[in-house]
Amino acid sequence: MSTHKTPLLDKLLDRNLLKNGETYDKTFVWLLLCLLCFGLVMVYSASGAQAGLNSYDNRGFFLIKQTQFALLGLAVSFGLMRVPLWRWQRWTTYLLLLTLAVMAVVPFTGEIVNGARRWLATPFGFKIQPSELFKFITIMYMASFFKRRVDVLHDFRRVIMVGMPIGIGIALVALTRDLGSAIVIFGIFICLLYLANVPMKWFWGAVSVMIAVATLMIVTSEFRMRRMEVMWQPWKDPTGAGYQGLGSLLSMNQGDLLGTGLGNAIMKRGFLPEAHTDFILAVIGEELGLIAVAALSFVYLWIIWRAFSIGKQARDLDLHFNSFIATGVGVWVAAQSFVNIGVNISLLPNKGLTLPLISYGGSSLVIMLIAFTMLLRVDYENRLRIRGFSVADPRERKAKPNTKQPENA
Repeated sequence: MSTHKTPLLDKLLDRNLLKNGETYDKTFVWLLLCLLCFGLVMVYSASGAQAGLNSYDNRGFFLIKQTQFALLGLAVSFGLMRVPLWRWQRWTTYLLLLTLAVMAVVPFTGEIVNGARRWLATPFGFKIQPSELFKFITIMYMASFFKRRVDVLHDFRRVIMVGMPIGIGIALVALTRDLGSAIVIFGIFICLLYLANVPMKWFWGAVSVMIAVATLMIVTSEFRMRRMEVMWQPWKDPTGAGYQGLGSLLSMNQGDLLGTGLGNAIMKRGFLPEAHTDFILAVIGEELGLIAVAALSFVYLWIIWRAFSIGKQARDLDLHFNSFIATGVGVWVAAQSFVNIGVNISLLPNKGLTLPLISYGGSSLVIMLIAFTMLLRVDYENRLRIRGFSVADPRERKAKPNTKQPENA
């Protein structure tokens, strides 16, 4: 390989990368693993009392299940880390169609949990939530399409055609009464449209449609309207629509600045519904204090910043498919963590969204680990490209002097 570097690569080059010979961001990997382990600890703390009292008869029931999902997610992620991203570009259309087909049966044959039909039972004894997979597929599909069909970006009818599968998926998610996931998916969609440089009038048109549809879904539901009415004042309906919000605020207030100590929360003992899922942040606030909540929020901000910076670097290296993936993952984490935190401090009505890598939930945990693996793979391919290796699809690859082929690309 030639030792000459272009000014662009000089600008992009991370000097520590060459000095230490790192092929991936070790800090990022260790941070994700620490976040995952912290989540397991908090799932046990938040669920132990209820699991012991309920029919599970085992305080560690949810911890065991979550640990199994974590190990499954890590095993799958380890395998997928070795798959070049150009292969995903080939598979995306098939994965999209398969996911839509699975989602289509959920409103009719899915299992009902807490009044919502969002899950499908599997022969392996656990349930899956297809809407979580669709968040990931939305990112991959749009990245693949805009990489291959840049010419559609200024053709309104063709942009509409791009959005049709996403619109169908959002409608199927909405049929399962999962408004939170529908909003997150639409948010990912419009953000990637913006990054694809579609005309701004189309972008704002998409935003207007999202607001209009969300408003319609709220005003046509008496329960959602009631939740909106008590969102900022949950004590107005302490036994009804404001029950969860009030419990979360009381839990946060109990913890004050430094918390009551790990395992010492009172509100999780039957006073805070879904303490180990949607409202696990409230348990963190009560047991570890507002300092822990602030620190966790900072960790998410760092992850989001890192995703955007990896995406920008990929774009500067002309790896546009990779760039869309990294940025899409950043948008996903930003939207989901913001909504969950907002719900826990009663800034937003409850939308049933988990806190990434922390809340209990097998589908969300496994899919989020896969999404972070894609982000790490983008970073890995960026570093290969900086060193002069080719990471393009062999069908698109042109013979170039001084260009190497990585072993697993």
